[in-house]
Amino acid sequence: KLRFSVPRQHKLEEALLFSGRFTDALQALNDWLYRAEPQLAEDVSVCGEKDLVSNLIDKHKVQQVSERTILRLTVLQGSKHKLEEALLFSGRFTDALQALNDWLYRAEPQLAEDVSVCGEKDLVSNLIDKHKVFQRELGKRASCIRTLKRSVRDLTRSSTADAHWLQEQMEELEGRWEAVCKLSVSRQTRLEAALQQAEEFDGMVHSFLDHLWDVERVLKYGVLPEEDEALLQTALENIHTLGEEILSSCHPDSVITIKSWISITKTRYEEVQTWAKQQAERIQTTLSALEAEREEIQRLLAWISSAEESLNLKEQEPLPEDLELSADLITQHTDFMDEMKGKVPEIENATKSCKHKLVPKQQVSPSRKAPASEGTAKPPLSVPLPLEKLDPQTPVMSQLVSQWRKLWLLAHGRQSRLEEHLQRLKELEEFANFDFNIWRKRYMQWISHLKSRILDVFRSIDRDQDGRITHKEFISSVLASSDIDRDQDGRITHKEFISSVLASSEH
Repeated sequence: KLRFSVPRQHKLEEALLFSGRFTDALQALNDWLYRAEPQLAEDVSVCGEKDLVSNLIDKHKVQQVSERTILRLTVLQGSKHKLEEALLFSGRFTDALQALNDWLYRAEPQLAEDVSVCGEKDLVSNLIDKHKVFQRELGKRASCIRTLKRSVRDLTRSSTADAHWLQEQMEELEGRWEAVCKLSVSRQTRLEAALQQAEEFDGMVHSFLDHLWDVERVLKYGVLPEEDEALLQTALENIHTLGEEILSSCHPDSVITIKSWISITKTRYEEVQTWAKQQAERIQTTLSALEAEREEIQRLLAWISSAEESLNLKEQEPLPEDLELSADLITQHTDFMDEMKGKVPEIENATKSCKHKLVPKQQVSPSRKAPASEGTAKPPLSVPLPLEKLDPQTPVMSQLVSQWRKLWLLAHGRQSRLEEHLQRLKELEEFANFDFNIWRKRYMQWISHLKSRILDVFRSIDRDQDGRITHKEFISSVLASSDIDRDQDGRITHKEFISSVLASSEH
């Protein structure tokens, strides 16, 4: 027996030494993790969406580190569990009991009800994964507890002092075990509720931001409906209420992220609300301008209709045969023309929103230009058509332009007729006072003067004064008088010749 007990004693001592090293390494790793967590949160700031993304990236890196840590802890916890089982099966009940008590003592504060488990969705999911690892470890410890209870029950059949002490320690272990199990179940429930709350908050935030994006697209072409504004206000209030509820029991690592989301939703809502107010003001200003323009157009149309009706009534009246009355009519119509010309700036201002038509330039062929003869009367100049280059887009604007053109042509037409009538009356008055003898005397004087001037020109060409003009003398005279062909077209018209002769006579 001594021969087999000595190697066994050495193996137990080695196992105890390995267990101590394991405990020291685990404690060092936990201390490093506790020191690393504040450092990871120090450089995080909330300035906008960009900073929030950077924060999420940092959180993701921490989560990756945490997952690797959980994996390593799982392996280490499994090694420690095997060591505790080795201690238990080796008969060292005291050491196994103490190891289980230490593990429960360290696990109990982490499962306390006052430990915050709320926060963002990723963090809560990470906490749930860690708790699942703990629950698996707790399940593995259950077999050790059952084995230890059987062993202590067998040892306590004797009434030794050690057996009584083991019984007390076992009762204490069982009480702590039950407390840890209850705390584990409670933490699982709280984590599930926190995850549901985090998912609801995440869904509300992203749905709200998506809705704001849709509202921005609507604002490009119109105003924000009142019902949409009420829905946005209600959604924002719900996000803030749920966010504050999460912050009341939030995990320290998620406080900055939750506050960032609350700040972002509020800022984006204020931006969209400001834009909606500006858009509503611009649209209201445009509507007011359109209403003022419509009223101005209606006022101008009313004036044009009244003026057109007045002109039509005057056109139906016969023109007087008295010279003074005709002059009065022209004076009255001139006053009306001045009033109509005073309306031109108002018409141009009312039609300034109309587009302009592209009118191609009309080229007139030279062959169509017929030379005007001396006795032919010049045709009357055509009246320029107002607003000719405008292209109205609305029915009201088209009505204004067409009515104004009609009134313009009607007024100028009446003015021409009045002037022609007055001129005819003056000619009739002069014809009534016509004296044939006086006219005959003046005519004979004009003929005599004209004849003398023609003879002077003939004598200037007849250089030898023989009463005849040779072909050579005529050509020499024409060449000497190069100013006869005034338009230099190579042809001398009757008018050019007479003008040249009269000028030569005067000299």
